[in-house]
Amino acid sequence: MTLESLKELGQAVYYGNTLAAWAKAILTFTLWFTVLPLARAFIARRLRSRTASHPLAFLLLLRTLIDATTRLFMVVIATYLALRWLEVPPKADRFIETAILVVVWWQVGRWLSAGVRHFIELRRGQEVAGADGAASLNILRFVGVVLVWVVAFMMLLTNLGIKIGPLVAGLGIGGIAIALTVQNVLGDLFASLSIALDKPFRVGDALAIGDEKGTVEYIGIKSTRLRSVTGEQIIISNGDLLKSRVRNFSRLSDRRADLQLRIAYETPHKLIAELPKIIEGAIRAEKNVRFERAHFARYGDYALLFEATYLVETNDYVAFMDAQQSINLRLLDEFARRGVTLAYPTTRSLSMTVPAAAPEKTG
Repeated sequence: MTLESLKELGQAVYYGNTLAAWAKAILTFTLWFTVLPLARAFIARRLRSRTASHPLAFLLLLRTLIDATTRLFMVVIATYLALRWLEVPPKADRFIETAILVVVWWQVGRWLSAGVRHFIELRRGQEVAGADGAASLNILRFVGVVLVWVVAFMMLLTNLGIKIGPLVAGLGIGGIAIALTVQNVLGDLFASLSIALDKPFRVGDALAIGDEKGTVEYIGIKSTRLRSVTGEQIIISNGDLLKSRVRNFSRLSDRRADLQLRIAYETPHKLIAELPKIIEGAIRAEKNVRFERAHFARYGDYALLFEATYLVETNDYVAFMDAQQSINLRLLDEFARRGVTLAYPTTRSLSMTVPAAAPEKTG
């Protein structure tokens, strides 16, 4: 075949383009669709080996974005570059442009959501020592990914020539109806976001919510689960949870204890005057306990009432009760040694005067 015949063949027109143009387009597509996957694999392999020895934040993020790049996106790039050699009819050109925009913004959404997950996992790795924030990070990841895809979808509509403002206004009534329908779900979602950001409690904290008491097992998007002291699981929606008064016992720096003693009236006056010092000494002898006060408070119906206050420097309830028990036993030993008698109600002090029954009428 001569050179002139090849030129004539190349100038032959098929579907609006010469055979030479089709050949250039096919060659361009094949070249780019071969080079791009190889380049992605090469860069990913180099990044994996580099981050294994030098886990720099930028390189880890770049590796995450490379892994999130799809073959479909590479096909779109190769197709776009190949079409530059061809004359495409207006209708087909509009369809191809729309398809390319959809794939491009879908890929952008994948990159951004991968970036959100990367930063959340990076934060999770920094909180390994206190992994109780894992539930909050899961909520933030969910909300962040949803926002990323909403933004990507809005940008896609804008690039397709669709005005978002009138669309949002047109959907206003329907949006209000949908919001009213799912207001409880949205309320719980925003409540979970508030819990994730404000962190009023974490997994493992001991809470009292109204009449319910338990330990936080899981903080979800819709609800929070507690394990009660009696063993059953308590499930409370996040919206209702934030509307309640929550007492977090795990945030206690110390626990306050009030001691009340009833001393018999027969106790000698001199010993009564020494009792506040005796109580103070018994409290101060206990480790990790701060004494506040001890006083002869008032006269009771059948005993002299003494009051004392001290703080146990722990948020562990068992340790708090152990300290109370130790102080009480020490006081019993001290009272027995000194001859101090604890008062208790007598039959006479509890007796009641019963009116005599009225005589029955006769006749």
